Amino acid sequence: MSKIELMDRYIYSFEEQISSSEICKFVDTVFGINLESVLVLDKKSLQAPSSNNMDQSTMSPSRTVIDSYLDLAKHKMTGMEIRKMLNQIFGINLDGISALEKERISLFSKGQWVVQNAKDLFIIHTGIEDVDVTVLPSIYFMEHSGLEGLPSELQNSLSHLGYNHDKKIRGYYFSNPSGMAVTDQFKGQTIGAIIEVIRKSYSDL
Repeated sequence: MSKIELMDRYIYSFEEQISSSEICKFVDTVFGINLESVLVLDKKSLQAPSSNNMDQSTMSPSRTVIDSYLDLAKHKMTGMEIRKMLNQIFGINLDGISALEKERISLFSKGQWVVQNAKDLFIIHTGIEDVDVTVLPSIYFMEHSGLEGLPSELQNSLSHLGYNHDKKIRGYYFSNPSGMAVTDQFKGQTIGAIIEVIRKSYSDL
């Protein structure tokens, strides 16, 4: 059972609306992401009142925002809806993260490792607010491919997306000139470019 399927079943098991506490606990336990330490991108929701009967002064900003979203829902939210909500609040795409685990791509995001396995070939590193993205070769990849950086075909693909070469880190770097978080579409294009190279040339490493 995938992590997404597990999340859907877990949320479905609640007779009433799931709480922010249970959401944070599940995401931390299953995905290894501590939502309570992640920067809230949706600042407006921090000011929204919540009907949660707990003292909000003792709650993290993350849980306060999640509660405000849950309060606005007129129905019991599904797993898919909650994942969409978390993406809006934190810029964390749990569906995408779950899919990454099979592709040998490590992900460092929101100040913590989200996906990381010993035999991953490439690393995607995003800044705290997702304004900048860096793509790097893993140590495993360099040791087993004989290359000291990203393969040329991946370099070309990333260059077309707007990335620039950084010799110091042996990788490619992109910073959104708008100062805003990069879009899910851009993230998807980056991941797609990496997956294409892995499947074409390095699946046997």
